[in-house]
Amino acid sequence: MSTNNLVNKIWSFCDTLRDDGLGYGDYLEQLTFLLFLKMADENPKEYKLPAGCDWQAILASEHIIESYEKLLKDLASSGGMLSKIFAGAQNKIHDSSKLNKLIQLIDGENWTSQEVDIKGEIYESLLQKNAENSGAGQYFTPRSVISAMVDCINPKPLETIADPSCGTGGFFLGALEKLNSNKLTQEEADFLKFKTFHGWEIEKSTARLCLMNLFLHGIGDLKETPEIEVVDSLKRSEHGEVIESEKVDVILANPPFGVSSSDIPTTDENQSKKDGYFLRKDFWVTTSNKQLAFLQHIVTMLNKNGRAAVVLPDNVLFEGGAGEVIRKKLMEETELHTILRLPTGIFYAQGVKSNVLFFNKKEDSKTAQTKDIWYYDYRTNVRHTPKKNPLRYENLSEFVELFKSKKRKETWSEENPEGRWRKYSYDEILERDKTSLDIFWLRSENILDLDNLPEPSILAQEIVENIEDALVSFKGVALKLED
Repeated sequence: MSTNNLVNKIWSFCDTLRDDGLGYGDYLEQLTFLLFLKMADENPKEYKLPAGCDWQAILASEHIIESYEKLLKDLASSGGMLSKIFAGAQNKIHDSSKLNKLIQLIDGENWTSQEVDIKGEIYESLLQKNAENSGAGQYFTPRSVISAMVDCINPKPLETIADPSCGTGGFFLGALEKLNSNKLTQEEADFLKFKTFHGWEIEKSTARLCLMNLFLHGIGDLKETPEIEVVDSLKRSEHGEVIESEKVDVILANPPFGVSSSDIPTTDENQSKKDGYFLRKDFWVTTSNKQLAFLQHIVTMLNKNGRAAVVLPDNVLFEGGAGEVIRKKLMEETELHTILRLPTGIFYAQGVKSNVLFFNKKEDSKTAQTKDIWYYDYRTNVRHTPKKNPLRYENLSEFVELFKSKKRKETWSEENPEGRWRKYSYDEILERDKTSLDIFWLRSENILDLDNLPEPSILAQEIVENIEDALVSFKGVALKLED
């Protein structure tokens, strides 16, 4: 059976379970558990499970609900990869006939008869289905964007790769595919399997999906797992900063959009003792804007000569206050060399305007690390939708080729004003109001240029965030006056 047919067959059963109140995310989680058990049954030498905690035990059970729930509990306490995948696992399918039908559907296929990447492709397709059909997937990063980012960053064997908001692990899989295209030594293969990937995800169920996704693609084993921590990565440091041993070589990320942090990272030690704040000594400025906080966090996570590609919304490019401070510091302390303007319509939430920022961490310098910023505008006069006209890798192939060119040359000129590839110097950026990185030069086919205007909801959110940032600043001043 083809991958698409198999995915559709398994996924279609979700509609039946929705009548019982089971959401898409819950269904995918139950599939995670059952697929794992079925694969272990197909390869008992590779996946040795505790006695009575296997697929055959489920098939032989006369009381399927009770047996399944006991099995999940036992696996959660069995240690290693099993404990991580099944931690807090609960049965969400309480109709025994429907649970049995799903088990029979999965039992009817041999999931490990094909290569690892095919198994992974099936699971990735299920994750994609979940993104298409649930609010939880509204910022699911398109695989075409991930592939372009990975090709540009070009991760190398023996490099550590991190994502501070890893979700289901899409960036890790993109990097894994790139690394597996090389002929790896045994040392490199072992490093890739156990030490390359480091992720943080605040939602336990999503982190579980990430672990399973990596496992299906050959990362980790039943004893040793990749580092996927269930925690808010902004708060993860006990020292109030990222220590040297935690730093990584490559970061690929798409931090959560549009939500102000409930707890605010602050550079002020006195303020950090107040409710609703936590200390980040390594940040440049206090901000309640989660994307600006993540951008600062990512910079602190990089090793010297490390490099990052980060998806960020438009407001990061032009917001005043803390945003302006962060942009100046980013250009001073990293080499911010490229910005890709992404089109609207590529996420499952409408109207999201985003960009990919590429920057490198360098050795400390008395002068600004950034010299020139190259822009590729793939937004103006571009139309994409997730289903009818999805963004494909080929749409970004020109950008990738220009990015990787050893001697970059603008495609824009006065003679060719429609060129999408243009350079701005550090000094030109500094002269702009609020050091704005929000730059357009192409003529829009839309007279009102609606494509380049923020959505009303985004404008409203930006106003809220600006007011919140102002309140944070005032609270800091008030605390200092109290001292």
